[in-house]
Amino acid sequence: MEETPKLTAEDFEKASSNEELLQIIKQKNINIDKVKKRLFYDEELRKLQIELVKLQQWISKNKKRVIIIFEGRDAAGKGGNIRRFTEHLNPRSMRLVALTKPTEVERGQWYFRRYIRKLPNPGEIVFFDRSWYNRAVVEPVMGFCNDVQYEQFMVQVSEFEHMLYEDGAVLIKFWFSISKSEQLARFNSRLATPLKRWKFSPVDKRGQELWDAYSHYKEQMFSRTHTSYSPWITVKANDKKMARLECIRYVLSQFDYDGKKESLTTLFPDPNIITRYYRSSNQID
Repeated sequence: MEETPKLTAEDFEKASSNEELLQIIKQKNINIDKVKKRLFYDEELRKLQIELVKLQQWISKNKKRVIIIFEGRDAAGKGGNIRRFTEHLNPRSMRLVALTKPTEVERGQWYFRRYIRKLPNPGEIVFFDRSWYNRAVVEPVMGFCNDVQYEQFMVQVSEFEHMLYEDGAVLIKFWFSISKSEQLARFNSRLATPLKRWKFSPVDKRGQELWDAYSHYKEQMFSRTHTSYSPWITVKANDKKMARLECIRYVLSQFDYDGKKESLTTLFPDPNIITRYYRSSNQID
């Protein structure tokens, strides 16, 4: 039986760079497709994060207000995306908002009030890990709001976003789309990993059971709140790493910031991964 080629300690000693190591691997005919994909991802992420730093400086300098919403089913990759967006940004002009369930006082207020308090100041980017769109999907599915509250929200939300638009705020709305089987695999991974178990909740557990109900309310949300001034951007997110890269590219593509032309990589998102919402019978979620 032919022995599978392997890297030795000598190989690592010979190589003084990643390029030289890759050359040795090629000579030994070792399949490293996964390694090459990871190296590509790491290098692209680094280049795109450099651009995010430049974008943030431009936003701060020009007193822009930017809101980026991350929505999707449980385990769709919202938190992981936000981490890659924010890990090298200046925390003084960036905030992450991940609100818990409303208090008794907040339940008696206008629904949008607690979100308005978290909107960006001039020169600031705010990332919403879930947003006011809880009321469009999660709340009606889980019975956390009644039909009147749901309908009132659906009537008001586009007007609310139009006011933000007219006032000069930039709003980007992402929906991360994953398949039912991928969601289950990610749930199982969370439960098997001690550092990730905190992410799993009773609401998550019911995500698979209520999959069709989520799909129904998601489609209602898209059809009633996708507008020219505030479109939904859908992200095919079964491949976490590619979704992260393409989301960053999309955000960068929306601004004409200083130094953009000197970018070391493309800033045009892949249309096979990032699309504006359109009604289709062929969807992964």
